[in-house]
Amino acid sequence: MLTQPHFNNDLERLAHQRARRKMGWYIHAFVFICVNLGLAALSALNGRDWATFPAWGWGLGLLIHGLVVFVFMPGNGLRERLVQREREALQKGRIGADPW
Repeated sequence: MLTQPHFNNDLERLAHQRARRKMGWYIHAFVFICVNLGLAALSALNGRDWATFPAWGWGLGLLIHGLVVFVFMPGNGLRERLVQREREALQKGRIGADPW
């Protein structure tokens, strides 16, 4: 049975969580490449061009997975800037005010 490593603080836990999620994306991308190369080879051997359809569909899923992992994951720059902006707005007493 696998056990979770003991983390001393939140920063260490966040670092391990981010590393796990990034590794998941890298594995997803590797499997995507391998499977779609195989499908392209099968498609070429049959003289047809059907392999592009699963590649586009799966590629969209891989893109969304990448956005979640590299752009919107906790600790990333964009998310942290948005959180900091909201924190400042709350501290200034603009609770519920529309900044736009």
